[in-house]
Amino acid sequence: MGDQQQLILATGGYDHTIKVWQAHTGNCIKTMRFVETSQVNALERTPDKTRLAACGYQCIRLYDLESNCTAPVINFDGVQKNVTRLGFQEDGNWMFTAGEDHHVRIWDMISAPPHCSRVFDCEAPVNAACLHPNQVEIAMGSQNGSVFLWDVKSERHERIVPEVDSSIQDVAISPDGRYLAAANNKGKCYIWSLSSQDQKMSTLRPTKKIPAHKRYILRCKFSPDSRLLLTTSGDGTVAIWKTEDFQKPDEPNKWCELRIDNYWVWDAAFSADSKWLFTASSDGIARLWKLETKEPMRDYTGHTKAITALSFKDEIVGK
Repeated sequence: MGDQQQLILATGGYDHTIKVWQAHTGNCIKTMRFVETSQVNALERTPDKTRLAACGYQCIRLYDLESNCTAPVINFDGVQKNVTRLGFQEDGNWMFTAGEDHHVRIWDMISAPPHCSRVFDCEAPVNAACLHPNQVEIAMGSQNGSVFLWDVKSERHERIVPEVDSSIQDVAISPDGRYLAAANNKGKCYIWSLSSQDQKMSTLRPTKKIPAHKRYILRCKFSPDSRLLLTTSGDGTVAIWKTEDFQKPDEPNKWCELRIDNYWVWDAAFSADSKWLFTASSDGIARLWKLETKEPMRDYTGHTKAITALSFKDEIVGK
């Protein structure tokens, strides 16, 4: 896992704090106060790794990771209701946020202070959003069961409802751009194949429906090598699937399952070499797992309540 100076794990949760850890030692190197009225819904580092964005109830905050300051350096104005997800365009020129005000917003990060430059209306509370590796399309999932794909440049969009009377809890696009996954509150994870031609918007082809969990799914994510897909759930497990099986007619077999019994697994993140996994769970502990052995190798302890979000990014593939 890359240059150890850069190996920073960030966690946030119901105790209104964000903690920054040395991933390779488990040492907490910084604690930052979040908003007293909110849990942390999502965390994301800026592409240059110098700052950390966090979102929650009626708030988006940007923190400086390189200074000793623990207060946010930017508070984003005019944010309504729960902000559920955020992420950055690869150059850091803009950020996207999704929220229960029905909107996905594009924030111009070059201007000071940042301002909202584009808005997409999903007509229902938005639980999740993620950026396609092409840096142009954003996938979104809403509480009325809709999955949207929005082309930010052309303003075109497509809408799919994979299962009525369900809520999409998370969406993910594989780093190779081949698959879109959407996970819902009934334990199902839907997979579409993505294809694009001649600068046109991606087309979606239904590929697989995975009965991943018996309970609520909280997150779905692809590994950096696009070979694995994980789902985390309120059933105390992380289920991991091989993406090569999506094309087979029979149900894909779970490649492995990680268990944290009796606790919700709220979030997870792969290492860049796709061999390690961080998890965040409601017992207030973040864990580092070695996927080869399916064993937890390190605990990150310090939060006093459930950890609901984490962020880890390392660019250099380990030996």
